[in-house]
Amino acid sequence: MSEFQKTIDDIQRLTDRIIELVQPMSEEELRWKPADDAWSVMEILCHVEEIIPYWLQEIQTIVQSPGSEWGRNHLHEGRLAAVAKANQRTATDIQEGIIGTKLVVESILGNLTTEDLAVEAPSRNPRWGTKPMSFVVNHLVVEHLQSHLGQIQRNMEQYTSANHIR
Repeated sequence: MSEFQKTIDDIQRLTDRIIELVQPMSEEELRWKPADDAWSVMEILCHVEEIIPYWLQEIQTIVQSPGSEWGRNHLHEGRLAAVAKANQRTATDIQEGIIGTKLVVESILGNLTTEDLAVEAPSRNPRWGTKPMSFVVNHLVVEHLQSHLGQIQRNMEQYTSANHIR
């Protein structure tokens, strides 16, 4: 298996694992916040649904227009809007949306080459500087999904502890 296919498989596996974890959760557990400044699982899911197509579209744009800037910061309107709409979404709706992102992964990453992922471009976020598109895939998609999977698991543990569930 190529490194490229492994990356696609990693994204699909992480997406599947997130859905697997949240499917049996109650509405209360999905919407429970471990702290005022922390996201609920539902908010995390809305963010996950938004990040995959966002970052893949950024890669596609750079490949088509090398040298363009890519990226965003934590105050990006689309990011904030996705999370803000969490209370208006249903668990089924958001899970179907996340499952749908798997098609986006296949259609965009499946059509890129190793050379495409080597294209470098400057980030709008000064934290990142100039990076190849492989960085965006590995760090801002794969590692980002791993991070949110861990965040969901922590929320679940904290919910269980706060509600004395065994």
